[in-house]
Amino acid sequence: MPVAPPDPTLRGRDLVGLGGMLAGAVILGMVLGLLVDKAAGTEPVFTLVGLALGIIAGIVAFWVRVRSFLR
Repeated sequence: MPVAPPDPTLRGRDLVGLGGMLAGAVILGMVLGLLVDKAAGTEPVFTLVGLALGIIAGIVAFWVRVRSFLR
């Protein structure tokens, strides 16, 4: 039986997944930063570092996923 080629278009569920992935990366980075800050008593240094790393990780993951759709 022939296999249909993958559909290269972004659908609603794909966009929701991308948004969730981006939000999850930012929230996870911030929460980890908050936990490190609480343990080390260095508020808000690691919260901001975790937030920045979460944003960067989210952008990179977002780009990798979108790039696969653009090919």
